Amino acid sequence: MEITILAFGIAKDILGGIRVNITLNEPANIHALKQQLEHNYPPLKELASYMIAVNNNYASDTQTILSTDEIALIPPVSGG
Repeated sequence: MEITILAFGIAKDILGGIRVNITLNEPANIHALKQQLEHNYPPLKELASYMIAVNNNYASDTQTILSTDEIALIPPVSGG
């Protein structure tokens, strides 16, 4: 299945744009998505941490994803 990832902050720079399409085997979960993203974009591994949100909610690695889900890659956030 093909899913679209929305990337923000430094993740957008690493992926080369705000929207990126990724192909995954079904059924897919967040863990499989992270593995594919880190395979396609090795600099992601260098981030201290990042989160994946599915339909505006942070997702655990075991959460199943569908091609119709809105997926967001959220890098570490800092501020003061």
